[in-house]
Amino acid sequence: MYRAEATRIRAALAARIGDVGLAEECVQDAFAEALEHWPAGAMPRNPGGWLTTTARRKAIDRLRRQQVGVEKLRLLAPDTAGPDDDGDELLGLVFACCHPALPRESQIALTLRAVCGLTTAEIAAAYLTSEPTMAQRLTRARRTLRDAVGVISIPDPDELGDRLAEVLAVTYLVFNEGYLASAVRTPQRRDLATQAITLARTLHQLMPTEPEALGLLALFLFHDSRAATRFDGWGRLVRLEDQHRDRWDRGLIDEGTELLDRALAMRRPGRYQIEAAIAALHAQAADYANTDWRQIRLLYDRLDAVAPSPVVRLNRAVATRYVAGPDVALAEVDELAEVLGDYRLFHAVRGEHLSALGRDDEARAATEQALALATNPAERELLARRLGTS
Repeated sequence: MYRAEATRIRAALAARIGDVGLAEECVQDAFAEALEHWPAGAMPRNPGGWLTTTARRKAIDRLRRQQVGVEKLRLLAPDTAGPDDDGDELLGLVFACCHPALPRESQIALTLRAVCGLTTAEIAAAYLTSEPTMAQRLTRARRTLRDAVGVISIPDPDELGDRLAEVLAVTYLVFNEGYLASAVRTPQRRDLATQAITLARTLHQLMPTEPEALGLLALFLFHDSRAATRFDGWGRLVRLEDQHRDRWDRGLIDEGTELLDRALAMRRPGRYQIEAAIAALHAQAADYANTDWRQIRLLYDRLDAVAPSPVVRLNRAVATRYVAGPDVALAEVDELAEVLGDYRLFHAVRGEHLSALGRDDEARAATEQALALATNPAERELLARRLGTS
């Protein structure tokens, strides 16, 4: 019930009172009251409505105690919002969490907390920091946001362009967290991935001529088309080359292709369109061996020009293996050792290239280093399996 309802209630409440932190607390209190008062097996006929009413009542009580006047209390009149209002309120909350008054790290953390419902501990794990440090960061972000934002809503059209880059970046990171979770308890969070896709669809509907919004949605759909094949029946991660492509969702692939074609036709290329083009080549290949690796390598070159990153160059090296051979690819990977030495996938990719060259002892050492750095349970199991068969 929390995963199904909390974000909607939180967004609606924040839109009315203009205070994300207070909305979070009141929704949390409503769920705590539900745990206390709902006897086992006897939930209310409309649990979402019960929780919404309870959260609103909690907010009214808080505001009365704070003596903030009648204006905010008036905004907490019984909810008559329809489905479209729910979408606007959710998107308004996302734009608020990505307010330029907040640094990028705080924007992402607050979105993961307020929009996606991750716990402070889960967000701290994603940032490789302590839970108290993350709690302080979130508290500062809420305070800054409360002082900077009068009304939590979708910005005016003339402000959308400036704010869109931050919203796209945060939506992208939310999807990544759902696609392969950083928290140690679960390998993926399908609810987060679905929520990111919903946000991307809403952004596209709001800005249909923005190619990067189109590209981001297309990218999500290409990745999500493989959801049924990414884990086997035992919950083990399945590598791309071993997935059963006949089980990929062709409907999502076709939709993603159509969206990407429309974005590229606007001739304003950007990071998400290029990433979507790479994902499209994987989705459209008959099998792993017949993937157009040369084109993928060229696209990674283009991506590195638009959004330079050592991780982009690491991914490019994977394509290099199939274009120029594992020895050339290994040389490209080793050039990144200084900047990616603490990154688990650097060592995993390096181990694969070493193994392809027959340097088995070095490959095993690299894979062991990747395992030591990995936190996702499915990644750890895959690396351990690789070590067991080497």
